[in-house]
Amino acid sequence: MQKTKSNVKQNIDKLEKAFPDCVITIKDPDGKLCKQVNFELLHQMLEEPALPQTQRCEFTWTGRKEAAAQAASRTDLRLFPCKNESVDWDDTDNVYIEGDNLPVLKLLQRCYKNKIKMIYIDPPYNTGSDSFVYMDDFSHAGWCSMMYPRLLLARNLLTEDGMIFLSIDDHEYANLKKMCDEIFGESNYCGTFIVNSTPNARDYGHLGKMHEYCLLYAKDSSKTKTYPLTDTEKKFRFADEKGGFNIHPLYNSNEAFHKNNRPNLYYPFYLYPDEPVRTDGFYKIGLEKKDNSIELYPPKSQKNGVQFVWRWGKEKARQHLNKEIAGYKLREGEYRIIQKMRRNKKIIRSLLTDKKYASRRGTAEAEELFGAKIFSFPKPLSLLLDFCRAGTNGQDIILDFFSGSATTAHAVMLLNAQDGGSRKFMMVQRPEQTGEESEAYKAGYLTICEIGKERIRRAAEKIKKEYPKAVFDSGFRVYKLR
Repeated sequence: MQKTKSNVKQNIDKLEKAFPDCVITIKDPDGKLCKQVNFELLHQMLEEPALPQTQRCEFTWTGRKEAAAQAASRTDLRLFPCKNESVDWDDTDNVYIEGDNLPVLKLLQRCYKNKIKMIYIDPPYNTGSDSFVYMDDFSHAGWCSMMYPRLLLARNLLTEDGMIFLSIDDHEYANLKKMCDEIFGESNYCGTFIVNSTPNARDYGHLGKMHEYCLLYAKDSSKTKTYPLTDTEKKFRFADEKGGFNIHPLYNSNEAFHKNNRPNLYYPFYLYPDEPVRTDGFYKIGLEKKDNSIELYPPKSQKNGVQFVWRWGKEKARQHLNKEIAGYKLREGEYRIIQKMRRNKKIIRSLLTDKKYASRRGTAEAEELFGAKIFSFPKPLSLLLDFCRAGTNGQDIILDFFSGSATTAHAVMLLNAQDGGSRKFMMVQRPEQTGEESEAYKAGYLTICEIGKERIRRAAEKIKKEYPKAVFDSGFRVYKLR
């Protein structure tokens, strides 16, 4: 018997619950979203050979099969608590884990599956250098094989409304984008940030490179919620007893909406010229005609003469008369109905051009904490602060499994101090050795983990001095992988 479409959908939904990495969301030829099974990955998860497939486009490289198998394989390693290196062990919800992030991500599946709201990672960019910070000299295939199983496991940890931010530069941007399209689904690609990381530019021969990227993917874009950022540079032209505001016409300037298809939005306001309000240029309005009142309808479009309509219906307008909407004198004899726009928040922008996002800012921040340049190119606090503001509310867990100098942990504590939140951080870092000639080694930091843990301690003390009345979790529990 041939299965109905509903049965097929039910079966795919069941398969997705058991093997979430093997089901991706794509767009069909008509542009509709549908779910598709990655049968090759499913067979790899089951450790069985895949059956031949046709007409399926996928991102592939030498070693892909083995990389997928790494995600499915078990680990015999365990996490052991290190209370002597922790801060406020009994009272903190923050976690710092020393160890290779692949087995750590496997272990986290047990307790944190579907519980991480936001993941941020700043992985090796594969630039061809091999510094003390991390090995950054993979072949492209080797880099893909390193990242693929980690991203498969990371997806499982995200809440249904969770998201992941992935910093990268030109070297592996294209490969990372293809990989994430497959793992998270093209429909869950939210966009790419362009970060002005080097305002003065680095000379690469043919151009001065100024930017890096950060990819943003949702686990399910239909469920993900982002939060607006406060626009600190917002300026208001006017003010009333409620505060500052700008003005915007109440009519809808889209010609697709007009009085023939939106008759309920086409009605007159009446402006009372003898009753000006305290703010210069504004007048009281109503929906009832009075002596000497001026009747106002929406204007017509200048291009095609289409009769515009209002954005609000009559009842909503009545509720906000002379509070959030008013009459405004454009020029002698010409008036408009305007809405007072008070918002000082905005959705995070894709172009992050402010100098606060520059790499040198991150280097200066770490150097100020340690009194020496002990870590190369840490991400600036402002970048992580804005990502955390956009991606989380006050209760969420933020994971960074390429923790480095622990900028993410610093940002989480600082944001909690600023807005009273109780976000939790989870940092994962491999205890790579610092070079004997490095400033870090000379300062007594023998591994990157020692740098990260000390930064959290010092950052917490700095935040307490800057925000003496703030209450935030400044502790962290240390675990080591063995």
